[in-house]
Amino acid sequence: LSAGKVDIESPDLTKRERLTYAKEQMLSTFKKVFPYILIGVGIGALIHNWIPESWIVTVLGSNNPFGVIIATIVGIPMYADIFGTIPVAEALLSKGAQLGTVLSFMMAVTTLSLPSLIMLRKAVKPKLLSLFIGICAVGIILVGYLFNAFQIILI
Repeated sequence: LSAGKVDIESPDLTKRERLTYAKEQMLSTFKKVFPYILIGVGIGALIHNWIPESWIVTVLGSNNPFGVIIATIVGIPMYADIFGTIPVAEALLSKGAQLGTVLSFMMAVTTLSLPSLIMLRKAVKPKLLSLFIGICAVGIILVGYLFNAFQIILI
């Protein structure tokens, strides 16, 4: 290989064709992600406006040692991408939930959601899927507790 040359095949596209392709890909991704952003904003608005701050602090605050585990379990049945969880995370943080607890919720939603696990089940054997779920769940919970421990330094 000479400098500046890549050893892969690429179609000879004009600049206009490349821009058209990029636009199509961007629109496709936007259409897939946008509904989840709207759902996330809606859930975040519900949490922010209707759920009492005292309830969030009681369930997901520093006085509940099981907050990280609860947030992880609550996140599993939900299905959203990371952009859809950001408004929910912001609302939870503003209501008094701990940082690690919120991160655990976000990670559970994106990693261990039931629809994702159902699709994975079609591709991997049950033993491997169980191992994946176990390792991810333990990792998510450990990261949650770690971030809660260092929340004072981080925020």
